[in-house]
Amino acid sequence: MDQNNTRRAQAAKRSSSTTRHLSFLVAWLALMAVMYVAVDAYLTPAKAIVTADRDLHIPRSRDGHFYVDGTIDGTPVTFLVDTGATTVVVSEAIAKRAGMRQGVPTTFRTANGLLAGRTVTGVSVRIGPRSVSSMTVGVGLVGHGSERALLGQNFLSRFEVAISGAEMVIRAPQ
Repeated sequence: MDQNNTRRAQAAKRSSSTTRHLSFLVAWLALMAVMYVAVDAYLTPAKAIVTADRDLHIPRSRDGHFYVDGTIDGTPVTFLVDTGATTVVVSEAIAKRAGMRQGVPTTFRTANGLLAGRTVTGVSVRIGPRSVSSMTVGVGLVGHGSERALLGQNFLSRFEVAISGAEMVIRAPQ
């Protein structure tokens, strides 16, 4: 009898230990899920606002950059506004989704060196109320941000662009 009671006590102890370990694991996973959602929400760039006078106000993101939703030939894309970029540049994936044609092979001079790509003419680019048709767009953006496009000077130079503190304003030229 004592041996059976001892076995039962040991089994109950193991079961209790396993339950504690599983409870700890579930609590840890729930905490990590909450942390992931919180960090993702914190880092998601704020949306641009179009005012009554049709100015586009873009808030600075927490990473210090300006992001704005727009389209390339009607295909939705998020742009990183890059005042140092000469042209609008997209990745092959974005170009494919937008149905962009092949274009002309070229080599881009970037801050990280030379990059093979291509240029495509006749592309429509829009952010908020601001659009330009028949743009030349570079294709070949690579890296972890390649699901975002770069909004360069060949687009920006057609508008008045002002940065004041944590906000960029893009308006029609006066």
